Amino acid sequence: MTTDYAKWINSYRDLPLKLNQWNSVVRWEFKNPQPFLRTREFLWQEGHTAFLTRAEAAQEVMDILDLYRRVYTDILAVPVTKGKKSEKEKFAGADYTTTVEGFIPTTGRGIQGGTSHHLGQNFSKMFDITVEDPEKKANGDVDPKVAVYQNSWGLSTRTLGVMVMTHGDDQGLVLPPRVALNQVVIVPVGLSKGEGKNGVIYDACAELEKTLLAGGIRAKADLREGYTPGWKFNDWEMRGVPLRLELGPKDIANKSTLAVRRYDNHKSAIQLDNIVDSVKSYLDDIQAALLERATEKFNACFVKISKWEDVVPTLDAKKALVLPWCEEEACEDAVKERSSSQ
Repeated sequence: MTTDYAKWINSYRDLPLKLNQWNSVVRWEFKNPQPFLRTREFLWQEGHTAFLTRAEAAQEVMDILDLYRRVYTDILAVPVTKGKKSEKEKFAGADYTTTVEGFIPTTGRGIQGGTSHHLGQNFSKMFDITVEDPEKKANGDVDPKVAVYQNSWGLSTRTLGVMVMTHGDDQGLVLPPRVALNQVVIVPVGLSKGEGKNGVIYDACAELEKTLLAGGIRAKADLREGYTPGWKFNDWEMRGVPLRLELGPKDIANKSTLAVRRYDNHKSAIQLDNIVDSVKSYLDDIQAALLERATEKFNACFVKISKWEDVVPTLDAKKALVLPWCEEEACEDAVKERSSSQ
């Protein structure tokens, strides 16, 4: 990437240069791969940018970091905390690394959610990516050339693993509406003996699907034959569909449908009149409730520590520690060694 930047950037007018790409990556330097969280091959989005000034680059680092935070909170309904990596944990060759970090209460482990690195001039000097600074030239500087300031940032399919661990339960996936492939599933119930796809209930389910799809809702009517309603309920629960609508003879007669939320199994009747707006409101409420519930658990796991003797017991209790440290590598190594040996 940097070799090409040296060819593409010949003037300050070529800046800022911003490249974003999606690609797969293969890594072999680790053991015990885990689906989504740490796999030998994964898909990620990465950005590589170059600026004339440090201030511009530093601003973008934080802008991107907040975009990553919003991917988690606004789309996946997952709380994260933003921060700066230690010198030992920063990206090799970077001036500094910023990160969004998640925390999984069931395991008591933090997890890196996405990083935004300020590379400074470290790579641009190495690969001679330089331009004439117009301000230096105007001031008559003897050497107006300056190495550009670079950033890199990335977000991978690990986000899906974090989402699954945050919201999933013993019945399977729990998907936030904004990211769910199917936001609503419609299941026919109360079928009379021998009634099949040509029956009134199936027709009503198919019509409700069309109405919701036309309203911009990702809906699917489950018209599979040979499966009981209970089997279908279980199947879609495992898949994490946020909202199930049940439609039977009594519902059709009352011009309503029974709505069942996946995340808490709450049931309520919704009138078929103005169904699109009602379902959209339900989905918005589900999205907000998932983030609120996850945030409460997230915040409850953070414990302030001021005494060393409280460190290991708090870690053993699957909590996240908030504690002061000297920000030196020797101190970081000592904490890791002392906490792992107890």
